[in-house]
Amino acid sequence: MSDTDAIPYEPPDAGDELATLVGSLERQRRTFAWKCSGLDAAGMRATIGASAITLGGLVKHVSLVEASYFQERLHARDPGSPWNTVDWDQDPNWDWRTGAEDPPELVLALWHDTVARSREALHEALERGGLEQLGRYTWPDGRSPSLRRILIDLIEEYARHVGHADLIRESVDGLVGEDPPR
Repeated sequence: MSDTDAIPYEPPDAGDELATLVGSLERQRRTFAWKCSGLDAAGMRATIGASAITLGGLVKHVSLVEASYFQERLHARDPGSPWNTVDWDQDPNWDWRTGAEDPPELVLALWHDTVARSREALHEALERGGLEQLGRYTWPDGRSPSLRRILIDLIEEYARHVGHADLIRESVDGLVGEDPPR
């Protein structure tokens, strides 16, 4: 069984706020995985137009965002490897650059592992409380994001990048569609 077999295919039609937010995030993750999977290295490095965005770069970038939000912002934890080994001041586009260079299996495995850790982190937070709970991370001005805000930010991040992935993937092999096959 894959890690998504037990995950709802889409948000509930009339669920509560938590089920709707988590379902929406999972739908975006599932669509993103579909658009970015099954390609060779050339397909993962392809670009369109003047953009330098690649599917490999998108996958690694979204992995970073998952780790940043669910580990750092939600739990104030170290995001783990490879994120904590990068000199971001020296190489601020490291995720985009290396995602395009790394073998597809490596970036996709990183993403799958990061998503699994994010799901665990979310489950742990939900055992503590609801969507209104504040993340353990505090910005320099003293504010902390709520779990609700973290989920909304991740949904937005995926939605934007699923659109990028749609365009790139269609240019690579013609794959189109809104949802992956069930």
